[in-house]
Amino acid sequence: MIVLTGGAGFIGSNLLKKLNDENIENIIVVDSLDSSDKWKNLIGKRFVDYYDKDMFLKKIQNGMNFDVETVFHFGACSSTIEKNADYLIHNNFFISKVLLEWALSQNIRFIYASSAATYGDGSSGFSDSNDTTLKLKPLNIYGYSKQLFDEFLVRRELDKKVTGLKMFNVFGPNEYHKGKMRSIVIKAFEQVDATGKIRLFKSNDPNFRDGEQKRDFIYVKDCIDIIWWLYKNSKKGIYNVGSGKANTWMSLARAVFKAMDKPEQVEFIDMPEILLDKYQNYTSADITKLVRAGFDQKLMSLNEAVDDYIRNYLLKNDQYN
Repeated sequence: MIVLTGGAGFIGSNLLKKLNDENIENIIVVDSLDSSDKWKNLIGKRFVDYYDKDMFLKKIQNGMNFDVETVFHFGACSSTIEKNADYLIHNNFFISKVLLEWALSQNIRFIYASSAATYGDGSSGFSDSNDTTLKLKPLNIYGYSKQLFDEFLVRRELDKKVTGLKMFNVFGPNEYHKGKMRSIVIKAFEQVDATGKIRLFKSNDPNFRDGEQKRDFIYVKDCIDIIWWLYKNSKKGIYNVGSGKANTWMSLARAVFKAMDKPEQVEFIDMPEILLDKYQNYTSADITKLVRAGFDQKLMSLNEAVDDYIRNYLLKNDQYN
């Protein structure tokens, strides 16, 4: 049995599809659907049961035995602009600890999602080594809530027993429900479709010209392939899940225009005040550990990934995978 928290979410539902594609359906999906449309990500997927997250937590805390082999813990609040620190710490740190302690006590494999937001301004580099993990200073409370759990594991050497996934800028199908937290790809697609142009933030750093800020963008299909490889090869430790390459926002915008067969037209706008001192102008996953572990699969280029997402999903008005 597999438990998949956040199974109706963006990355979780894509992993659920991968598990189904591998003929695995003995799965318990755990999530909190509320009033969002993310329930649609579960349509057509195969699993044996569904639990609201609070109900599931109560059951394991009351000693219910689910005969589980692996927990994929992708459930979290992923908003980088959420200001309620108590809410974020409870969802992303406390609940993660409860699930971890239950998994370890039952000898259940534990694989969880962390975030590149933990790297902050990048001044400590982007290595997924334990030494670097303990030095990181996130720029927002979301990143800090993820950092807390990473540090909790590393300081107790529990990273040797679990698998952590530091997700970089993931984009692709099944993200439509994320509102403001959707990727720039789907936002840019909608902007071009409506106005013919893409709006990008002006730079807040003299070291970067407008549109030349860089991020490590990774397609969700590649992201799932990395997760699947780590799972199948029983790898332990914290790993960066990124492309290993930094691309500019302008490069991404050009890829969107190309995929939509539209002329390039970019407008630069002021960055919202809420982001000014919390914005990551550069991220690039150091995937040395992943490669040394044996992962050698070729990942899609940014142009290939954007083209697949737009032509095979967004232009067909089909955002589901």
